[in-house]
Amino acid sequence: MILLVDAGNTRVKWRLVGADAATPRAEGACTHDEIERLGAPLARYAPITRIVGTNVAGPAVAGHFAALAQAWGVVPEWVTPTASCAGVTNRYDDPAQLGADRWAALIGARRLHAGDCLVVSAGTATTVDLLTADGCFEGGLILPGVELMQRALASGTAQLPLTEGHFAPAPRCTADAIRSGCLQAQAGAVERMFRQIADRPDPLCLLAGGAADAFAPLLGLPLRRVDSLVLPGLQAIVSSRC
Repeated sequence: MILLVDAGNTRVKWRLVGADAATPRAEGACTHDEIERLGAPLARYAPITRIVGTNVAGPAVAGHFAALAQAWGVVPEWVTPTASCAGVTNRYDDPAQLGADRWAALIGARRLHAGDCLVVSAGTATTVDLLTADGCFEGGLILPGVELMQRALASGTAQLPLTEGHFAPAPRCTADAIRSGCLQAQAGAVERMFRQIADRPDPLCLLAGGAADAFAPLLGLPLRRVDSLVLPGLQAIVSSRC
């Protein structure tokens, strides 16, 4: 069995697949503090022969997985973006500088939609990436996620509190104005990027991430909400051996 890992800034998503990486056998999610306890629930699927993943959470999370992997006699393989893989071409100025999670998400998106698409992952940060019908990653944005935007306003100003608000088209209280502004900023960035592919055949926005539902209803564009793009991308990377 192969364990696929998407280690994000807040949570870790995982998926078990067979040796051909074609069919998911089990999947789940955990916090960073729960990684070392994954051994017990995964034991019934033994033997685990590989761990392949993306890690944007840093060395501490990588260390947790290294310790977990020792029990199975394997070493985690963390994906590094390359110039091309699994039908996707990386046009970053320095391909290796692209975030591994963005790279895997682009490859996952390629498996879900054959036309031009906007690949959006909304979590602690939001990434908004352009992928053409012929598999070229043309570039994209990174911006603070919804909650990070709200915390930045609270910490960087004297008058704006960190408080719960609700979306309103024309907010009439400060809490709603903050919440609505952050949601509109996310939606606006997505819609402005989508304009670059809107006139192409069969354009689509693929939207993933835990914060996506907060602003998805504001988007006026062809949209498909997906649970994960990184894990399908990792499956494709393993299958393609790249």
